[in-house]
Amino acid sequence: MTEHIDSNQINSNLRSRFDYLSKFLNFTSDDIALLNKFAGIILPRVPVVVDAVYRKLLAFDITKQYFLIRNDGFEGHLTKKSSNLTVDSAQMKFRKDMLSIYLKHILTQAEWDDTFLQYLSRIGKMHTDKAGSSSINIDYIHINGLFGFLEHILIDALWTAENVDDKTKYKMFAALNKLFWIQNDFFSMHYLSSWDDSAATNEAEIKKPKHCCF
Repeated sequence: MTEHIDSNQINSNLRSRFDYLSKFLNFTSDDIALLNKFAGIILPRVPVVVDAVYRKLLAFDITKQYFLIRNDGFEGHLTKKSSNLTVDSAQMKFRKDMLSIYLKHILTQAEWDDTFLQYLSRIGKMHTDKAGSSSINIDYIHINGLFGFLEHILIDALWTAENVDDKTKYKMFAALNKLFWIQNDFFSMHYLSSWDDSAATNEAEIKKPKHCCF
């Protein structure tokens, strides 16, 4: 039997969009539990993970340029010359802290309620100029590449983890993959004309991130 999906709902309501993606990807509470279990493995290695991510982003001038702009919430010394910018620069340490917080949040979240879905959406929106900051408008190609690179780092870490049987590792790989496809969609929808942001912003107000995490 064919299930009806309301296109207007999935393009204006986060819960409807998530429910559809979850059904399509077979993302269940079991996957969330596996992500929570994976958190215990990866959290001690988060500093190494985020350092690798930002070394990659600084390896290309087209992505490095975004870090020469003062980010909302950052009040420290801003390195403005590209040749002087490193992963140890003040603005990069700020970004690494934000990414660390983000990873801990998405991997330890036990209930994907409406507040959490709004968080995933806001993190995506804040990388565009739709969030009210003209200084941030990152081309989607870089976001897509970042998610792919980050997922591979986490998979590599899981592959070498001890005391985890192969069956559980396989399930964790699948859960991670689903997580990133869902988060990627909650980013990309803010770049699409089909997403009705005006309708989505009428949802209940929650505490919003003050700055982007990447």
